[in-house]
Amino acid sequence: MAQYDVVIIGGGPGGYNAAIRAGQLGLKVAVVEGRETLGGVCLNVGCMPSKALLHASELYEAAAGGEFAKLGIEVKPKLNLAQMMDQKTESVTALTKGIEFLFKKNKVEWVKGWGRIDGHTPEGLGKVVVKAADGVETTLEAKDIIVATGSEPTPLPGVAVDGKRIVDSTGALSLSEVPGHLVIIGAGVIGLELGSVWRRLGAEVTVVEFLDRICPGMDEETAKTFQRSLTKQGFKFQLGQKVTAAKASASGVEITMEPVKGGEAQTLAANYVLVAIGRRPFTQGLGLETVGIVPDKRGVISNDHFKTGVGGVWVVGDVTSGPMLAHKAEDEGVACIELIAGKAGHVNYDLIPAVIYTAPEVATVGQTEEELKAAGVAYKVGKFPFTANSRAKINHEGEGFVKVLADAKTDRILGVHMIGPNVGDMIAEYCVAMEFSASSEDVARTCHPHPTRSEALRQAAMGVEGWTMQA
Repeated sequence: MAQYDVVIIGGGPGGYNAAIRAGQLGLKVAVVEGRETLGGVCLNVGCMPSKALLHASELYEAAAGGEFAKLGIEVKPKLNLAQMMDQKTESVTALTKGIEFLFKKNKVEWVKGWGRIDGHTPEGLGKVVVKAADGVETTLEAKDIIVATGSEPTPLPGVAVDGKRIVDSTGALSLSEVPGHLVIIGAGVIGLELGSVWRRLGAEVTVVEFLDRICPGMDEETAKTFQRSLTKQGFKFQLGQKVTAAKASASGVEITMEPVKGGEAQTLAANYVLVAIGRRPFTQGLGLETVGIVPDKRGVISNDHFKTGVGGVWVVGDVTSGPMLAHKAEDEGVACIELIAGKAGHVNYDLIPAVIYTAPEVATVGQTEEELKAAGVAYKVGKFPFTANSRAKINHEGEGFVKVLADAKTDRILGVHMIGPNVGDMIAEYCVAMEFSASSEDVARTCHPHPTRSEALRQAAMGVEGWTMQA
């Protein structure tokens, strides 16, 4: 039996970042991963391929939809969907190979296969049994085991994903044709991003959502602005609707839905249906019961700094509670290893940003107005529209705004919500500011380069005290 300081089950963002940090700290570490490539869902069939298609489709629409022509660039683009998919695959392959290189550089061993915990040795070491593709099993022993198995799409009763006409997010990334009509069940991040890809390429897109709003949990004003933007782009929304069935044929799908508040059922025909109602922790077949761990619907619960309550077994990423975001998993993986190594690992869960990579982008961090009102916190609002930002205006990107929420007494920044061009990159400025407990005045009095979109961040902060320089 091979012995290690740490064995990590799962090679996604949480797992591979933990492994690399372990190697940097001199720990002997192995990562158990059954995919043909490292990177987990994010790199292989999630964050990265979706961004490749979002980027390509945005350029295509700019050329085909007249945006280029307005700038004096006259072209007649022809869609080569096969090539668009190929460049996506090439980019993903380069990224996964990059992780393999970092593993070798930091002396991380990749044990290929599917892992399960198998109790403890008489000496108290944790055991992980790895089943390779050929069925051969090997056992690894370690003082510490990290469960980083991520998540999987949540199934919808009555709607069976067949991978042909009814697909999940993985299938929606590899369609061989542009749908005539794509129905998306679920108005969350995944559905709206993938819907944007196919709408730009020519599909009619209808989003069916159980709730009476899109993007639950998002700042309400931002969500409403976002929905208006998507509607203007051509999205159709059926809110407050419960999908009860979907019947696929060789040529399409017919879904049945009924109002959540009661009423007659109706049918909707589509060429393809994307089921995107969320994700659930992946805990099946992990052998957690052999060490006394019983996962619930939120996955493997951490009771204190990634600890599971069973000595030597830790958990990070989507498989545990908290937002299912790659950067959250990355932070947890690094912090977990640092704690194992005797260092002071920590994650500030109040400052995990969230981004939707549509056009316009949406980015948020901290508390929403609704949360502050519910908590009885007195706050002030500073807001600045991109229509008044010089760089956004000159680039014809005036849609959206930046909104800053600050404590009415202390001026400490409590939340920031943006919709507009490149806000996914710009939100990091407020993450840093809030990590250092900055006030809105701190940002307002910090010089920003002109002309840049980032000036909107400063202007919104200035607006908290009413001295925004806006026409």
